[in-house]
Amino acid sequence: MRSLIVEDSRLARQELKHLLKGFPEIELIGEAADADEALALIESSEPDLLFLDIQMPGKDGFELLEQLDQTPEVIFTTAYDQYALKAFDYNALDYLQKPIQIDRLGAAIEKASTSLRKRKGSDTLSSRPDGSSETVPKNRMDLNAQVFVKDGDNCWFVRLADIRLMEVEGSYSKIHFDSRSPMIPKTLNYLESRLDPSSFFRANRQQIINLKAIKSVEPWFSGGLKITLSAGEEIEVSRRQASRFKELMSF
Repeated sequence: MRSLIVEDSRLARQELKHLLKGFPEIELIGEAADADEALALIESSEPDLLFLDIQMPGKDGFELLEQLDQTPEVIFTTAYDQYALKAFDYNALDYLQKPIQIDRLGAAIEKASTSLRKRKGSDTLSSRPDGSSETVPKNRMDLNAQVFVKDGDNCWFVRLADIRLMEVEGSYSKIHFDSRSPMIPKTLNYLESRLDPSSFFRANRQQIINLKAIKSVEPWFSGGLKITLSAGEEIEVSRRQASRFKELMSF
């Protein structure tokens, strides 16, 4: 991945370059100390990925992104945590706080690699046989969209496609991805209104499942179904919802 570092601190740039030596997939093609210098480099070199500081002399990292016609993948690097929500608005891949930990850097780079592969293949994957483009309704989120999740002092940028299960937890909703299950202050009904029904299914009043995370389906009591997800969660589907599920899955 052709990458640029945009960071006003020379020491921080050196530290990040040292860390990036452990990732051969990263081709560092330049560095900039401020937004104006970065803008010229981005326009001339068209990088795949930016490691972008937020607070810099003159324009900040957000203002730099607003000047770009085409935005590379972005991993924010900052000493502050108060910008995480705003970073989500700019569809950042990840938000790394300094001092940057090697494991968090590796996870962010893996996200960038996955996103770039999907971006390069998106023209083929989103085309219909008649050549038209398949789109998601405006109020729905695309599976490749990044969502910001904050639970206590922990925060993540998570691809919607990586969330396998959402379920009611009191007045909150618990979402399950990887080995984590943070809670977010959104109702399940609200989440359902934002999700593509061809990808996520309301299995019952308490749970929404990602259809791509289904491992197995078997008959259950009273005409219902039992669905097992990829991480082993067992979801009971009522008879009414089982009929909808069968229709949706065409069997």
